Parts: sequence; structure tokens; C-alpha cells
Amino acid sequence: MGWILYMLPSLLARASSDDQTCSVIGQTGFTEFFKEGDLMIGGIFSMSSTRKHVDNNYQAFPYAYCTKLNDRELKFARTVIFTVAEINNNTKLLPGVTLGYSIFNGCGAENLLRASIEAVTGHSQACSRRIQAVLGHSSSGVSEDINLILSPLSIPQVSYLSTCACLSDKNLYPTFFRTVPSDRFQVQALVQLMKSFNWRWLGIIYSSTSYAASGVADFVRDAMKEGICVEYELVYSRKSVEKFEAILAALGSSTSKVVLLFMSLSYTKSFLSRIEPHNVTVKQWVGSEAWITQQDLSSVNRKKILQGAMGFALPKASIPGLGEFLLSLKPSDEPNSTVVKSFWEKSFDCTFSPSNTTASCNGTEDLTTVSSDYTEVAVFRPENNVYKAVYLVAYALHALLQCRNGSNPTTGKPCVGKGQVEPRQVLEHIHFVNFTTQNGAKVVFDENGDSVAQYDLVNWQINEDGSADIVNIGQYDTSFPGGEKFKLKEGVQIFWGGDNKEVPRSVCREPCPPGTRKAINKQRPVCCFDCFECPEGTMSNQTDAPDCVACPPEFWPSEKKDKCLPKPTEYLSYREIMGTLLTSFSCFGVFLSLLVSVIFMTHKETPIVKANNSELSFLLLFSLKLCFLCSLTFIGQPTEWSCMLRHTAFGITFVLCISCVLGKTIVVLIAFKATLPNSSIRKFFGPLQQRCSVFTLTLIQVVFCAIWLSTSAPFPEKNMKYYKEKIILECALGSAVGFWSVLGYIGLLALLCFILAFLARKLPDTFNEAKLITFSMLIFCAVWIAFIPAYVSSPGKFTVAVEIFAILASSFGLLVCIFVPKCYIIIFRPEQNKKKYLTRKIPARTL
Repeated sequence: MGWILYMLPSLLARASSDDQTCSVIGQTGFTEFFKEGDLMIGGIFSMSSTRKHVDNNYQAFPYAYCTKLNDRELKFARTVIFTVAEINNNTKLLPGVTLGYSIFNGCGAENLLRASIEAVTGHSQACSRRIQAVLGHSSSGVSEDINLILSPLSIPQVSYLSTCACLSDKNLYPTFFRTVPSDRFQVQALVQLMKSFNWRWLGIIYSSTSYAASGVADFVRDAMKEGICVEYELVYSRKSVEKFEAILAALGSSTSKVVLLFMSLSYTKSFLSRIEPHNVTVKQWVGSEAWITQQDLSSVNRKKILQGAMGFALPKASIPGLGEFLLSLKPSDEPNSTVVKSFWEKSFDCTFSPSNTTASCNGTEDLTTVSSDYTEVAVFRPENNVYKAVYLVAYALHALLQCRNGSNPTTGKPCVGKGQVEPRQVLEHIHFVNFTTQNGAKVVFDENGDSVAQYDLVNWQINEDGSADIVNIGQYDTSFPGGEKFKLKEGVQIFWGGDNKEVPRSVCREPCPPGTRKAINKQRPVCCFDCFECPEGTMSNQTDAPDCVACPPEFWPSEKKDKCLPKPTEYLSYREIMGTLLTSFSCFGVFLSLLVSVIFMTHKETPIVKANNSELSFLLLFSLKLCFLCSLTFIGQPTEWSCMLRHTAFGITFVLCISCVLGKTIVVLIAFKATLPNSSIRKFFGPLQQRCSVFTLTLIQVVFCAIWLSTSAPFPEKNMKYYKEKIILECALGSAVGFWSVLGYIGLLALLCFILAFLARKLPDTFNEAKLITFSMLIFCAVWIAFIPAYVSSPGKFTVAVEIFAILASSFGLLVCIFVPKCYIIIFRPEQNKKKYLTRKIPARTL
């Protein structure tokens, strides 16, 4: 940059008039190929790549010279010569105008800048032979510096290989154009490549050039937007041992399997030569466009490193006649070129100077027998960009020289003759260029001076002898719609790095599977997220789900929490053990009641049956059968009818049962309170009154149940509050007041019966069943008092089981306490079942 600031004011002052003489202070003579023409194109190439500086011990003016030929750059320069000749032979393009060229060779930034100044000033002392446009350079950094010189002079610059996205800034580089895609497009293609193979975790090694630094910065920015993370970014320096050792350490310890090598060809050659002795064989290398098609980088020793490498390359092109032209080069074609002479001597290991140790060159050797970058003519990639760059200038000149009715049809300005062409006019017409070359390449520019981006995705497939086949496995074309820009070819075999037989996995963390959620770890890159299992009751059915979602109320997550399944329903079933046991006890109770009824029926004329009010006893046995049977309505899946039946049947049958017991208790009291045989007190509670009392007390419960059913009847309900993972099918009470009213009425009668029986407990034992009633009521009350907290606290089907247990326990208590002692006397002590025994005062006997 210092050279530019030093030389630019002088250049501008000396080039301000066509009448002044032009001279440049310092070294000149960078012209390598020249052909006179009506209009001139300049070209700046680095056909010599190593610069040697001679300071002359500061006794004379220092100078520099170039060594080590660059065959690739020579090939580009010769492509310019071929294209100019093809244009001059085209009668439709620039008719009547001869296109000439002046091609300069320089090595090192300083010499290349001097060459660009020499291109601007021309060959003579007069400044009238200035060029109309400059082609070059290959290096983005050099192109930046050259354009800082050319832009103030409005001289258009067309690069064929400078890809740095920074050059698209028209505020800094207003006269810069290129026929090679910007790295901005290459970066987009690389990001799509990473996404396609799911490479979300990678390392980057790049050179400290503007081309690499700008490309890597853009890649990292775009990659982060797509969820791709960079484990490390390391700069490679050809001179720094520390930086190279840091790269080796990162390659050995990193977890990423993919490495992006973003650097120019010269840096890549240096890097591979240094890394070759080290055992770096487990990485998948992705290369930048600058080196990914250079087959000469391959060797037997590098096979394990470069095998499977891939990257985006300029598309293949066919340029008819160019291959033959390049191979037909003879030193006699360019007798003044030192580069051609040196290239010839290097290619054939001969010399044009007399020598006793080296064979002499005769200039007729055959280039087809030589293998080098220059003689590789099977495929043209960057050469096509050189070809298009020359045509671009030619078409701009052609449009500029058009004249219709005294004005230019493109701009509407006055016509210009071939001797009046100025670079600023060429620059103006380049913006409007839209053409197709003879080989079918379409050239058009956007507002940034960038052409349509097209790339081939290539894959390195290295043979046993170390040679590499660069196989096209896909393409990236910005002219296609968004989702179709990147495509992989079908049916093409792809080689992978690191001896992998399939696509290498390169992720910091495997995707979170269904059943988990993805959580960003703020202390690590976004790709190194955490996976947490979904909380209870939630699920995720997709990979990398950001959140777990709750299942609908009637569903519950599967064991893996990756889907919602219908919750299992639970109710007291006949098929389960608890239901079977309760059903068995209920049936057993019915059987005992029937058995007692049969015993009483067969012995109904005996004193003990008559003495215990046989009518109420049979009604009590009937009600007990109903109590045992009503417990069965609580078992099974609840339905609308079963819910109404179970509670009402339970309430009515138990009131009937307690009413009978209450009637028997009152009969006992009356029997012993009315001491006279014909006492009128018995008339107040005779058989009719007993029936009426039982009926009345039962009717009251029927009324309670009717009101309950008519206002808010019990109904089947899915209870999902107690258990989260299952549904309890139960009968909702409907009206809690109705339920507790029915239950409270039963309790009230039981308490009354208990009190009356307790008062009659000291009557004569031979005729007194009050003690038995007292004990049965004590059991009954104890069971139902214990039932209340158990009912409230029991979960699910156990609530029903508690209710059934209370029904069965209280029913068995009544049956056993009241009837079993009498059955014992009837069956096992028939001698006591006599009126004589019952009317005598016999000491009580226990069972």
C-alpha cells in the first residue's frame, strides 16, 4: 500500500495530458508479450513466481529479478494471445478493428504494481498508446492494489481468478470486474455442502492472505446462520513454526472430522509438503476453489491425506483450438520472451546457451511429450475465465464503436471512432455487456461486477500410483431457484476421507432423539447443545425438538416419551383378583342368607323361630340377600345405569335391612315392657304396625333417592386427577348432598337401633336377642364409621373396593350376629328349641 501512495500522485500528474512525456522512476521492462493493434488490452501475470532482490551494496540503484517459472500463469497469458487472435479472425466482432495486447510479467507485489503502471503509461515516451483495459491478476490481494491505481484513471480491470468477496465493494474498487465467481458464492456453496452431508462441526485452516481471511470470515458468518459450528480457526504461515505446531496439535486432538483448507495454491503446496510426514489420516478435507483441481498436489505419500477430498471448482469448459495452440508453442514464436525460453529449457532439461553438461535445445521439441500445468489441456477450468475476460473487453469495445444516426445505441452519446476510445468509455459499456462466447459461455454482470456463479463439486479419487482422478459429483449454480442451486449427481461413487466407507459423521453432539428436548449450552458453541429427557407427562416426536409438549388429557407419553398413547383405563373388574374375591364373598353371603332362610322355613313352626318374629326375620333375610347382591353393581365398568343403580340400591336395601332390625328391637322391648298378657301396648306395635314402620322408613329413603336422581344423579366419569398416567373410570356422585343424605339416613337408623338394643340388653337371656342386635349394630356402625375416611382417601378403584367391603362386612355382621346363634340351636341343640325351655328360667349358656 505504501508503494501505491508513493507512486500514484506522480502517475496522475504525468498522465494528465496526451502531450507530456511519461516515465516511471525505478525498474521497468516487464513486458513479456506484445502485439500492436488499433485498440490495446493489457495483461498482468506472474509467469515468474519467485522474486530475488539485489541491493548492489547500496552503491547503485537496487533492483529485483524473478526466478522459478509458473507454468499455470504462462498458460493464462498464452490463452489471452489465442483469444485475441480468434477475435481478430471474427469478422462480426470488431470489424475493421485490430485488437492488440501487451502482456506483462512480474513477481512479488512491488514488481506487479510497477508492471501495472507500465501498462498504463505504455511503451513509448508519449502517453498516447495507453491500454483500454487490464486483465488480471490471479491473486485477490494483488488485484486490490492494482485497482487502487487503475480506478482514479477510470481504467477497467477484469480478473479471471481473483475471488475475494471484498472486491465486490464498488466504493473501494469501482472499475473492477471478474469472470470468476466471487468467494461469496463459493462460501454459500460450501455451506450447502456441509448441510447436505450434515457436517455441523469442523475446523478451518487458512492462510494469512486477504483471499483466505475474507473467505473464511464470510464462511463462518453464513455457517453459523445454518447451525454449523467451527471448532477452531487456525492461520497457516510458511515461516512460523509455532503456528504449524498449533495446527498439528489441533488436528490430533480435535473431535471434528472435517477440515476446511481455505488457501491459495502456493500456500496449499507449502502446507501439504510440511504436513505430509505427519500421520494426519483421519480427516475429511474440503478445499477451496484455488487448489481443489490441482492434480499435481497428489502423490503416493499424500494418498491417505487427500483421498476423498472435495470442494467446488470452476466448471469444465471446452475451448476449440486452445489445446492445439498451447501445445504448438515454439521458442521461435516469441523470440523476445525470456519466459518462453526458460520454460522450454525447464521442460526439456536443455539449454540454449553453450554447455558441456546440459543438452542443447533446438527449439523443435514436442510439448506433447511433457507433463506439466501448461501441457494439461484435457480440461479447461480457469482458462475459460481468461477466455471470457478477453471477450468481455472485445464486446465492450464493439458496443462502444457502434454508431446509429450519429449516436451510440447503448448510451445515446455521440459516436466514437477507434482512435478516440478512452478507458472510461470502455468502463461504461462493460456494465451493459451481455453475450455468449463461441464455446457457449454466457457472460453478464450484476451491480457488483460479479458474473453468474457456477461450480462443479469435485471429489479426489487417488489411485495406487498416487495419481488423482478429479471426479465431478455435483454442481452449484446460482442461476437456479433457491432449493435447486446445489445438486449431487446420482449414481456416482464418492470416495471419503479417513478411510471411511460412508459419509463421515462430524457433529459436536448427536441430534437429540425423540423423547428429549434440545437446550443451548451458553458456554459452548451452538452445535454443542445438551439433550434433556422430557419431563413427566410430556413428549417430543421429532429430532432436536426445542421443547417437549404435554399430551392431551386422555393420553400419556410412551415409555420413550416419543409419542402419546391413550391412557389405560382402570376400574374394579370381575377378572382381577380383588374383583373376583369380592364377588365370591358377595355370592357366599347370598348363599348363607338363602341357607338361613331355608333353615328358618323348614323350622318355622318351632318355638325359637316363632319367638323371634318370623315375619321380620324373613324380611330381614330377604333384605340381606339384596345387600349382598347390590355390592355386585359396584363391580365392572361404570355405566350411566349402573352408577344410578349402585348407590340407590345400596341406600334402599340397607334402610330396609336396618328397618327390619329396628322393628325386631322394638318388638323385644315391647315384649318385656308389657308384663300383662293382654296389655294394650302390644297392640300399638303389632304385625301391621311393624310392616308399616318398615315400609315407612324405607319409603323415606326411596324419596331421598328419587330427589337425588332427579336433581343431580350419579354418572360415569373419567377421573384423571389422581393418576397422571391412567384414567380411573368411576361413578361421580352427582350431588354430594344427596349421597351423604342417603348415607346419613342409614347411619341415623343404625344409631337408633343400636340405642334401643343397648337399652334391652339386660332382659332375660333365654328370650332376649337384643344383645345380638346390639353387637351386630356395633359392628355395623364401626364398619361405616371407618368407611368414611377410607372412602375419602382411597384412590381409584380402591374407593369402590372400600365401599363394597363396607357393604359386605356390615351385611355379614348382621347375618352372623342375629341368625347364626339361632341356626346353631335349631341344628345342633334341638332340645333347646322347645317352648318349655324358652319359658323357663334357665341359666344362660354361651356358644
